[in-house]
Amino acid sequence: MKPSTSSAQFVGQSTADDLMDDWVFFSTESAVSQGLEDSRDDQEAEDKGRFKDKLVSAWNSVKYGWTLKQKSKFSKRSPVFMLGKSHELKDEVDQQHFRWCFASLLWFTYRRGFRPLPGSSLTTDSGWGCVLRSSQMLLAQGLLLHLMPPGCTWSGNQRVVKDDMDLMHSVNDGFSSSERESKRSRHLSWGSILDRPVESTHRRILRWFADNPTAPFGIHRLVELGKSSGKKAGDWYGPSIAAHILRKAVEAAVVDLPNLVVYVAQDCTIYLQDVRKLCERPLPQHWKSVLILVPVRLGGQDLNPSYITSVKKLLMLECCIGIIGGKPKHSLFFVGFQDDHLLYLDPHYCQPTVDVTNNFPLESFHCKNPRKMPFSRMDPSCTIGFYAKGQMEFESLCASVNEAVSASAETYPMFIFEEGKTREEARANTPTHSVTFLQRKTQLGRVDTNNSMDEFVLL
Repeated sequence: MKPSTSSAQFVGQSTADDLMDDWVFFSTESAVSQGLEDSRDDQEAEDKGRFKDKLVSAWNSVKYGWTLKQKSKFSKRSPVFMLGKSHELKDEVDQQHFRWCFASLLWFTYRRGFRPLPGSSLTTDSGWGCVLRSSQMLLAQGLLLHLMPPGCTWSGNQRVVKDDMDLMHSVNDGFSSSERESKRSRHLSWGSILDRPVESTHRRILRWFADNPTAPFGIHRLVELGKSSGKKAGDWYGPSIAAHILRKAVEAAVVDLPNLVVYVAQDCTIYLQDVRKLCERPLPQHWKSVLILVPVRLGGQDLNPSYITSVKKLLMLECCIGIIGGKPKHSLFFVGFQDDHLLYLDPHYCQPTVDVTNNFPLESFHCKNPRKMPFSRMDPSCTIGFYAKGQMEFESLCASVNEAVSASAETYPMFIFEEGKTREEARANTPTHSVTFLQRKTQLGRVDTNNSMDEFVLL
């Protein structure tokens, strides 16, 4: 898009990483005439803003595109764990099932070309909205468990999933060709094709995340809810603030989701009495389903390696719906691991906005490329999500999660369960201070979180 009144030019710095932060726009005309109307000035500013948005979006797409063409290396000697499921890649059938399960996850990325966000002229979230997109993916995973039959995979992924993994160390799986073919036919028939009611639910969930002001979990709604935490469109959102935004969004969507609540842990503590108060209903009604979000900080400026075992154990639980995390100032949605590498979905690919009013295409909401990164690069600030369908599932969640986090007890627990309750005011408010204190035994240490993904988290 060309600027309306003058040919806009830009000047970049010498390095690519700094390029998008240092665009300078100027007019090649000598001066604007004295009689130029104010409306024309506003139009020019709006055009330049949109032009800059397109440049930022294009740059993020280029950066992501380079890595998109590269394959992450997966070993056939080690299983891949993803959201409570184990996949043996040495088995061709299980390998294909892993691809289908990964491609069935809902993928939310930067978008461009939507209506301006609340209180701004921004028509894209490229460059700043990655945490909100990762948060959408975590909430979407919870909604899939809440509304879809167990074991369903997206039928469209059978057409798009190819060999996008670089598999190393080929090992004989021990099956003859006839046995392998028989196992394949049995496995592919399980949960592979969505029937029409389930496909309708699939589309309904995606519409809730549409990039328009009426969608209950869309980028417009999340930005609007972030205002109470002092955030606005274009600001950086940390995983902790994102957790509270998700809680408010689900609370406001009671018409669409009357049987679902969200609980956000306070001070790395899940207060069981508060959770029960949220979920309990008079008999004969059943418990409400619950999403439990736990903002934590697993170290100072870098991830404390002592917590890696606990993170792995949590991702091996079926009640875990993922982790809003990433690298410093670069959010990712973690869904599993293999050996010492995390498996993730990346929101940094900027795509055009999709009109979801009719029979819209689904391909841009699913990613076929599993990616990995070392645990050592993980930012210590993150929010871990869990889902419990009912009371029995919640009690089971407490037991299994408590066992998983106890693996880090030799340093300090990631978070704890407490039978008591916290004040209602504490649960409703979002902290905004920028310095956190990490307690180790009896010693307090001051931690700088300027380069981290979040402004705070208490341990």
